[in-house]
Amino acid sequence: MDSVCSLTAGGARPRLGIVTASTRPGRMGPVVSGWLVQRVREHRGFEVDLIDLAAVSLPFLDEPNHPQLQRYMHEHTRQWSERVNNLDAFVMVVPEYNFGMAPTLLNALNFLFREWAYAPVGFVSYGGVSGGTRGVQMAKQVVTTLKMMPIPESVTLPFAPSLLSADGQLAPSLAMELAAAAMLDELQRWELALRRLRQRNREPGPVGA
Repeated sequence: MDSVCSLTAGGARPRLGIVTASTRPGRMGPVVSGWLVQRVREHRGFEVDLIDLAAVSLPFLDEPNHPQLQRYMHEHTRQWSERVNNLDAFVMVVPEYNFGMAPTLLNALNFLFREWAYAPVGFVSYGGVSGGTRGVQMAKQVVTTLKMMPIPESVTLPFAPSLLSADGQLAPSLAMELAAAAMLDELQRWELALRRLRQRNREPGPVGA
């Protein structure tokens, strides 16, 4: 797909949020996300916002009002809302914990509602023999409730530590590289298809009003 076709009305590329879900010390997530950033830049279909949930450092959900109301009481929520609201698509870089999704990702999703709607989302998962796929399946149930569109194309990194080079960088197989390209192509198609819905959904008054 020609990336020029997906330019926004202002002539800019749509913005892709790459979310590093794990906050655990010693995590592999930043290495995987760093590799994905390079794939996105080579793809040239999106501008990138690299979001590390360890740096965002959201507390456990502490808003008294339902997120659908967007009546946020805390500055960390308003900042998170603004950041997500400025993005057009997402890739979640996720591990698997006890056959489930990272609780930090679930918490970050639960803080907001309207801001996620009508955005396509892909997944890059990593782990042991399952490659984190069970965490992805759990996450897909949640994001559909938020009116996001989880695409089937994904990247799976089984036995992820074995994919690290001597200098600690990710050295994935050709199949994984091709999977990343296919995922980005599909994200681009869905971003364009959902753009009008997403823009209309974001039209009402200022976030947190």
